Amino acid sequence: MPSGKVMQKSVLITGCSSGIGLESARELQRQGFHVLAACRKQADVDTMNGLGFTGVLLDLDSPSSVEQAAAYVIEHTGNRLWGIFNNAGFGLYGPLHTINRAQLEQQFSANFFGAHQLTMLLLPAMLPHGEGRIVMTSSVMGLISTPGRGAYAASKYALEAWSDALRMELRHTGIKVSLIEPGPIRTRFTDNVNQTQSDKPVENPGIAARFTLGPEAVVAKVRHAFESNAPKIRYPVTLVTWAVGILKRLLPTRAMDKILRG
Repeated sequence: MPSGKVMQKSVLITGCSSGIGLESARELQRQGFHVLAACRKQADVDTMNGLGFTGVLLDLDSPSSVEQAAAYVIEHTGNRLWGIFNNAGFGLYGPLHTINRAQLEQQFSANFFGAHQLTMLLLPAMLPHGEGRIVMTSSVMGLISTPGRGAYAASKYALEAWSDALRMELRHTGIKVSLIEPGPIRTRFTDNVNQTQSDKPVENPGIAARFTLGPEAVVAKVRHAFESNAPKIRYPVTLVTWAVGILKRLLPTRAMDKILRG
């Protein structure tokens, strides 16, 4: 009979240096998964190794880095990967007229193109085994767009459409695809947003703080997506995301525009 170590399910999580990625890595490790924790900086990879994860160096903005990371993951899992949590990304905020093509391409490179490349490179390590999970960190901004967040929202809209197509394409493979859709969450994401207008930064409305949750709210959804035999297609997180989803279905577009303009 195979040992427990051989049967241990391996999952790759990107964006593990802090916040949702790090807390999800800790939780899935507690649940018995072999966690490969990907970070953009070598110092963070070393930290991941020190925490008992398998650290992976990954810069989603670099196609060659994605290729190297995928090869590393395949080697260290014996070509048997059970799950991917595409969590890494960043926000580019500012009115669209302040964003040039290169900036927009970088936003999509980190939030979308890199996730596509990584997932396609790793699918061959999942498909032969007839099971697995692919989980994506989307956002409430994958459901709606607001002034100053058009570039970031566009990248998340793309991720939503891509995930819907992938879910249907993999329907007979045993691999399930899920989207996590957080609203306001207390992480370093907001501190690391790239603002195109430092003198006029795009900020969350004051009322958002009332509905902000900690990363543990997202982790609970991630755990369900990886452990449930019937994971949900979408996991809204926070009251804001739930409310937006309902209002978008019920209200005319012009009425939604008025709300989203603030």
